[in-house]
Amino acid sequence: MRRREILKCLAAASAIPLLAQGAFANPIASKTPIRRVRPSDPSWPKPDEWAVLNEQVEGNLIPVTFPIDVLKSAPQSALAQQLKRDIHNPFYIADQPGLTETLGWVDAWATQPSAYAVLAHNAGHIAAAVDFARDHRLRLVVKGRGHSYVGASNAPDSLLIWTRQMTDLRVHDAFIPRGCAGKIAPQPAITMDAGSCWLEAYRAVTTQGGRYVQGGGCTTVGVAGLILGGGFGSFSKRYGTAAGSLLEAEVVTADGKIRTANACSHPDLFWALKGGGGGTFAAVTKLTVRTHDLPRYFGIVSFKVKAPSDEAYRRLLREFVSFYATHLFNEHWGEQAHVRSDNVLEIKMLSQGLDTEQSRNVWRPFLNWVKNSPLGYSMMGRVVIGTLPARHMWDAEWLGENWPELAFPRNGNPLHTLLDDILADTVHEPLFRRDERPGAAPWKFWWDGDGGQVGWYIWGYDSLWMPAALLASDAQSRLVDALFTASRHAWVELHFNKGLAGARPEAITAATDTAMNPAVLTAFALAIVANGEGPAYPGIPGYEPHITRGRASAKAIEHCIELLREVAGQSGSYVNETNYFKQGWQRAFWGANYPRLARIKRKYDPHGLFFAHHGVGSEQWSNDGFSKI
Repeated sequence: MRRREILKCLAAASAIPLLAQGAFANPIASKTPIRRVRPSDPSWPKPDEWAVLNEQVEGNLIPVTFPIDVLKSAPQSALAQQLKRDIHNPFYIADQPGLTETLGWVDAWATQPSAYAVLAHNAGHIAAAVDFARDHRLRLVVKGRGHSYVGASNAPDSLLIWTRQMTDLRVHDAFIPRGCAGKIAPQPAITMDAGSCWLEAYRAVTTQGGRYVQGGGCTTVGVAGLILGGGFGSFSKRYGTAAGSLLEAEVVTADGKIRTANACSHPDLFWALKGGGGGTFAAVTKLTVRTHDLPRYFGIVSFKVKAPSDEAYRRLLREFVSFYATHLFNEHWGEQAHVRSDNVLEIKMLSQGLDTEQSRNVWRPFLNWVKNSPLGYSMMGRVVIGTLPARHMWDAEWLGENWPELAFPRNGNPLHTLLDDILADTVHEPLFRRDERPGAAPWKFWWDGDGGQVGWYIWGYDSLWMPAALLASDAQSRLVDALFTASRHAWVELHFNKGLAGARPEAITAATDTAMNPAVLTAFALAIVANGEGPAYPGIPGYEPHITRGRASAKAIEHCIELLREVAGQSGSYVNETNYFKQGWQRAFWGANYPRLARIKRKYDPHGLFFAHHGVGSEQWSNDGFSKI
C-alpha cells in the first residue's frame, strides 16, 4: 500500500473517537462566517430572479401563506371556524405548504411558513430549486407530508421544495435496479414518487395487488421521510425496516444533478439514504422498494388490565415480560404495550400470519392468569383477539362495512373470536376516521389512535432501544423494576416492532446493510416516552401551549428515560422518533456508522446545502441552519 493511502487510513481511523468534537471539524476557521440570506438581507433574490425560477419550474413557484394567521386576524370568521375543524385532519395539513403535522415543541420550535415554495411536479423542478437555493445562498427545506417531530421539514425565511403533488405509483412484477442487470435478480417492487404517503402505497400493493410493502403504521406518513430515517411498520419483525427494502432511489444532489442511487450506481449514497436521515444528503424524487408475499391474516389484540395496587402492578409486569419473552418474541407479533402510570397495562398489538384460533391460543395462558389471580385484577372494556383478511387491512370501504361486526359481533359466527368469559362493558370506539372534506377520495383515512399527533404541540419526547438481553430469565426482574419505576413519572410505550431482535433472519440481514444504529438489530423493542397537547400554537388565544406544564412534563420524561437507560445502557435512539434536545445525537442515531455518513455527506454536499436538525453534518451550522459555525 502506498504511503499516502496508509496515511489516509490512519487519519480516518483516528477520527472515529472524535465524534463529540464533530466529524466535520475544520482545522482552519473562516474569518468571515458563512450565512444564508433572509428576505431582509440586501442579497435576497430580486423579483426578476424569482421570476426566472418561476419560469424554470413552469409557473409552480408560490408564496407560502400561514393558515393559522386567520385565528389572529379574524378569529370569529367562518374561515377560522373551518380551520379549527380541519386542523384535526392530517390530509388537510398535508395539503398546506405552510403547515406541518406537529405544530411545535416547547422551548424548541414552532411551525412557520417558508417565504416561497416550489410545488414540484418532477425531478426537473426540484433540480431548478436546488440550483437556485445554492446559487443564492438560501435556506432550503424539503417537505412531502410534514410529519417530522423535530421540524426538519420546516424553516421560516426559506425556499421550500414541496413534493406533495408527486404521488405517482408504479407496481413492478420484476424490477431490476438500473445498471444491475445480471448482478441483482428481478423482484416484485413498487416505485413511489416522493410526495406519496403509505396509505397510497398500501392501497396499490395490498388492497389492489394482494402483496405487502413495508411501510409505516400511520397511514399519512410520507414514504420518503420514513425510509430515509430507517422506517418501521407494524410487521417489521417479519419484513424488516422500510430502508432494508429499498432497491433504488432517484435524487437531486446539491450540485443540481439528478442521480440514480442503488447497489450498482453511487452505492455509497444509496447506503446513506437507507436510514441516514431525511433532508440531509439529497432531495428525493422517487424511491423503489421490494414488495413481499402477503399473509392470509393480520390480527388484532386489544385489552387493558387494571392492577389494584403498586405491588400487584409489579407482579402483572413480571408476568407479562415473561409471557412476551416466551410467546410473543418472534416474527408474528408487533406494535405496543403501554406501561401506564395509573397501574394499567394496555395492550395494542398486531399479528401477521396467524388465524384467530392460533392468536387466541397464544394469549390464553396470560389472560387465564389475569382472570384467576388472587390479586384482583380487572379488565377495562372489551378484550378483542382476532383477525381480518390481510388484503383488507387498509381498505376503508371494507373496514367501514365490517369493523363493527368484527369487534362487536351480534351473531354466533364473528370474524373475530372474543374471550367472552372475561368481557367487561362494551365500549364502541372508532377504528379509523375519514377525510370528510368535500371531494375527498373515500379511501382516505387515518387510524383513530394516530389522531393525537395531528396538530399537536410536543411537551417532551424521547426513545431508547431496549436490548433483547433484558428478556433473559436472570435479567427480567431488572427490566420490570425499571419499567415500574419509570412509569411513576410518565407512561412508557414499548413498541415491539421497532426493534429487530426476534425478527426473521432475512429482515435482520437487510437491516444490517443500512445506516441505522446497529443497536436496532439486538433490541426487542423501542421504548417511547412522550407527551403533548393540541392543537396548540403560540399567540393564539385559547390555543396557547401550556409552557409550564410542558416543561414539567419534559423533565418527567427525561427522568423516565434515564431510569430505563440504567438497564438499557447507551443503546441509542430512533432518529424519526426522538428528543429534539438529544445530547450525543451522532452516536445515539447512528452509532459507529456516523463517520462513514459524514464522509458521504462531505462528498455529495460539501457546502451543507441540505440541513436538518441533528442531521449528519448539522454540527457545522447554527441551530436554525442559517449560520455556519
